[in-house]
Amino acid sequence: MYSNDFEAAFSCFLERRDYDEAANQMFTLARLAFAAGWQAAGGTPPQEEPIFTLLRGGAEDGQREAASQPEIG
Repeated sequence: MYSNDFEAAFSCFLERRDYDEAANQMFTLARLAFAAGWQAAGGTPPQEEPIFTLLRGGAEDGQREAASQPEIG
């Protein structure tokens, strides 16, 4: 359908940071629009939740992990 030059240029574009930023912004806009419609229809607003939780490790964790490993010998 498209030339090989077009496909190669498009592939390079998809690998650039500019594309990632544009895609992230479009996703954010779509999510905000959906949330606004959801609330307008009487739904409860989405709750902010952490994406991940950092766990603190220490020497004790390392000792426990080493103790749980079977000895080879």
